[in-house]
Amino acid sequence: MSPLDKSTRREFVVITSSAALGAAMPFAGAQPDAPVSNPPLVPVSKEIPYSSEELFDNGPQRTFSGDSATQIAMPLGGIGAGCICLNGYGGLQDFSIWNHPSTTALPEGYASSQAAFAILHIKGPSPITKLVEGPFSILKIYDQGLQGEGYRRGGFEGFPRFQKCVFKGEYPFGEATISDSSVPLQVSLSAWNPFIPLDDKDSGIPCAILEYTLHNSSLRTVNYEFSYHLSHLAPGCGDEESASRNTVIPERGVFLHNLEKPNAEGYGSACLTAIGYKPLIKGMWLRSPGWEFDSLSALWREVSTGTFTANEGSNEVDTKGRNGGSILLAGALGPGESQTYPILITWHFPNCYLQVGGTPLAEAPGAAGCRSFPEGASPRWRPYYASIWKDAREIVSYVEEHYTSLRASTLAFKQALFSSTLPTYVLDAVSANLAILKSPTVLRLENGDLWGWEGCFPDAGCCHGSCTHVWNYAQAFAHLYPQLERTLRELELGRSMDENGHVNFRSALPEGPVKHDFHAASDGQLGGIMKVFRDWQISGDMDWLRKMYPLAKRSLDYCIRTWDPDHQGGLFEPHHNTYDIEFWGPDGMCTSIYLGALSALARMARAVEQTQDATFYDDLAHRCARFMEEQLFNGEYFQQKVQYLGLRNTSFATMVAQVDEHSSEMQRLLKREGPKYQYGNGCLSDGVIGAWMARIYGIDTPLARENVQKTLQAIFKHNFQTDLSLHANAQRPGYAMGHEPGLLLCTWPLGGKPTLPFVYSDEVWTGIEYQVASHLIAEGFVKEGLTIVKALRSRYDGRIRNPWNEYECGNYYARAMASYALLGALAGFHYSAVQKTLWFGPQLTIRPFKTFFCTASGFGTIELDDRSLRVELLEGVLPLEKLVLTDGTQTRTLEWKTTLQPGAPTIKTI
Repeated sequence: MSPLDKSTRREFVVITSSAALGAAMPFAGAQPDAPVSNPPLVPVSKEIPYSSEELFDNGPQRTFSGDSATQIAMPLGGIGAGCICLNGYGGLQDFSIWNHPSTTALPEGYASSQAAFAILHIKGPSPITKLVEGPFSILKIYDQGLQGEGYRRGGFEGFPRFQKCVFKGEYPFGEATISDSSVPLQVSLSAWNPFIPLDDKDSGIPCAILEYTLHNSSLRTVNYEFSYHLSHLAPGCGDEESASRNTVIPERGVFLHNLEKPNAEGYGSACLTAIGYKPLIKGMWLRSPGWEFDSLSALWREVSTGTFTANEGSNEVDTKGRNGGSILLAGALGPGESQTYPILITWHFPNCYLQVGGTPLAEAPGAAGCRSFPEGASPRWRPYYASIWKDAREIVSYVEEHYTSLRASTLAFKQALFSSTLPTYVLDAVSANLAILKSPTVLRLENGDLWGWEGCFPDAGCCHGSCTHVWNYAQAFAHLYPQLERTLRELELGRSMDENGHVNFRSALPEGPVKHDFHAASDGQLGGIMKVFRDWQISGDMDWLRKMYPLAKRSLDYCIRTWDPDHQGGLFEPHHNTYDIEFWGPDGMCTSIYLGALSALARMARAVEQTQDATFYDDLAHRCARFMEEQLFNGEYFQQKVQYLGLRNTSFATMVAQVDEHSSEMQRLLKREGPKYQYGNGCLSDGVIGAWMARIYGIDTPLARENVQKTLQAIFKHNFQTDLSLHANAQRPGYAMGHEPGLLLCTWPLGGKPTLPFVYSDEVWTGIEYQVASHLIAEGFVKEGLTIVKALRSRYDGRIRNPWNEYECGNYYARAMASYALLGALAGFHYSAVQKTLWFGPQLTIRPFKTFFCTASGFGTIELDDRSLRVELLEGVLPLEKLVLTDGTQTRTLEWKTTLQPGAPTIKTI
């Protein structure tokens, strides 16, 4: 008899309820070589491939040079405003500033040839002139034939370069140390963009700031000329950039604009300036119709001979040919002296004509990038920043005016985050994926709403509509910019849901009605209800909850009618999910989210005094938990019960009933094995994702915690691989392959793998790795969770993959923002603005233990030592009434009625 046919699962439980409680609390007397607060009483049997020293090291962040810097491209820009990327040798690439991705990962002739670069000219009897970048990566020169025209890109790549560059990233700052034994000045570059939690305006400025520090390491005074050069980023749509125009901003820099109609897609502007300095300004490069090489040939001749010539920009004669502008700063440094020049690049492209999803609209005439309606008509949509600043010059003025405070606040955030006493690679994982917020994956509309792709192709977004079943995993926006995250809830349950409660999991761009002619995504729609609860708890906004509750109820009622029509407590009818297929019959993954949604809505119903609703959803939640434990738990983990008979949906049963020996091979396979793309008795890494969401959102569910812990142990034991070289993957192996480690989406330790398992089952996705890792850590399996994270980040080593771009179906993939959950898991940190209660219980024994935190009203650091809890608020306020502190084996609820404010740290004696 199958274990799933038994009446109870209790005989399979290895961890008792008391043991589960012990795993949730810090463990006294932890061994020095295992610095975790709560090692589980029943450890996972799989050997940890890393030593304790490797797992718990919290030293400096790694650096990159040579081949290990090849893939680096760190986004610098604004939330929903596009970005330019800083590469591993100190240059700029990938100008994704026109409201869509634009990277160099395309063959020559198909990608942007924009250029932004610095040149240092050392004056004297033996002058030296070099591009202020480290050695160009030899792995990029040919790039499997993509550069078969000889690297015909920005035009500056072949200039003489510095001999050495060492790159270090602590997002949102990227640092490059550039040196050359033949150059008496060493250059340090600190590149960043304003990133201030809770401040969505300043964090959305379309700009990149490059701070070049020149240091004289020689024994003599060095005279130099430092110049920066920017191709025209707003050339318009005329032949040979004929619509482009350049205007000098006196004593500051150059304004690059064009003659396109004010509502045209190509209309826009950019600026190059030096903050706090009065540079010599070349308002326009030499314009030479025909070959694009000429402008930079002439420019190099000037700067390398010390004959840089200023001009006032555009004139009536030189109107065709490659265009750009430059600034130059001259100076002298004595031995040991340094000088810093902040270079500012801003951009402003206010008109967007891209439309995807929703009701088809009339196409605007023109090629992509050059579309427009008749003059006077509005574009399809506009980016948020266009509602604040009218052009790139206004952005320059704003940044210059607020430069000191923008830098101080961004630096304070960075320092607070990296002061956390967490393993180095954990902070690497958390911070690196914050780059997604500034990547072209994220758009922001004029009304302030977020809208996102799943990820990015080199020249277009990938998989539209803030896809609910992908963004389900992302946790960064909800905590760092909760006011923006709430716009996604309003998008899902307002504009993407019909009167029956069906949510189209892909919203429209521009915002508006969507079609309801495809499956709802069970995991995305149910997860959205859980996120309403999360966002309410984070914000404490009862008015918002009252507005959202009837929408969430309509959504959940649709889910019940559609997938659990008999109220059995499972998703029985075929249900679409993040694997882009439908599961037939109840499964642990989607049913655990169903349980979380039921439990969340019951809590929200009570909060808005809908007691009858609360009772109904509570009862069904308990039925759901019993069903999962009695029917889906196989003694080791939660699985799927594949079912196609006895359902409302009879399509598959009808089809296979007609299959005979004359039918196709595929039809006969389906008759033997059932619906394709199921996982059955497989061990799915997402197998209890609903319990993860419930845990980190603060939702109590009636599911037996010991079975969740047992499932997590099984996932690590069976799905984590230290070496994938013997793993067969006919799907997309590039996420992890060969001798690399990774967590597989699913394995079949009991046998029974279908001939056609769900698509992607043999792959490795970072977002799911973070989901499992943070859940393991939260449940006390700290070493196991850290092992997954360390292994994951080892794959993003700079040579093979970009450490600031975890990809899946496209670059800067939204699911990877699950990494932010590691902070809360390791710190045991949770704050409810509704209850004004702070929970804190570090999973590591290190004291003092310190971590960054962010709530909807303020952010800062929290530090625990043997005698006190110390909270330092950097910005905002934090109202408190209670502290729930877990330290060692003890959990205490302490009265703490106060409102924390910036200034002196607030200390609570424990």
